Amino acid sequence: MAGFREAQGDLRLENVTKAFSEFVAVDDLSLRVPRGSFFALLGPSGCGKTTTLRMVAGLEQPTSGRILIGDTDLTGSRSYERPVNTVFQSYALFPHLTIRDNVAFGPKRRGLKDAARLADEALELVQLPHLAARKPTQLSGGQQQRVAVARALVNRPEVLLLDEPLGALDLKLRRQMQVELKRIQTEVGLTFIHVTHDQEEAMTMADTVAVMNHGK
Repeated sequence: MAGFREAQGDLRLENVTKAFSEFVAVDDLSLRVPRGSFFALLGPSGCGKTTTLRMVAGLEQPTSGRILIGDTDLTGSRSYERPVNTVFQSYALFPHLTIRDNVAFGPKRRGLKDAARLADEALELVQLPHLAARKPTQLSGGQQQRVAVARALVNRPEVLLLDEPLGALDLKLRRQMQVELKRIQTEVGLTFIHVTHDQEEAMTMADTVAVMNHGK
């Protein structure tokens, strides 16, 4: 299992197809995402971009084709075995835990002794160290979003997946968060894959934009 988690390099999708009975959600997709880049997957609702993201995350398995990071074939491995973390639109924070404990949850579960320090560093990165002792309900939407990013980054994944992460925010806040996410990505130098249907958002943030439609 460690083998999957140690995977490093470009993310590659080779001839990936995902069919749900008669419906082909992703159709023979080949894609290379250079390591350390900010990559956007842009397309309308139902074009297959979220299904693609879920396959990279290991939440879905391709019907055919392969998913690799560097030379490591991740196809068939489970989500917790992969060096991949996802930030969803819904934030999914634990309401009963403080912000620091939310962010430290992953490292603690992996048995790391310096989980609290790692959490504080991640909160520093998203510029929220002053809110570490609060609960999620005491934070604004934009702040909760940044905590969700910190919680994903604290695990230092090889690839960070962002599934319409700014969809729930109002326009002004979304603009601020675009700049913020780009800054964080540049600072940590990790591969970010951002799924969005917002063309302007993709153009603002990404080094490379892949346009999807009808699973292609």
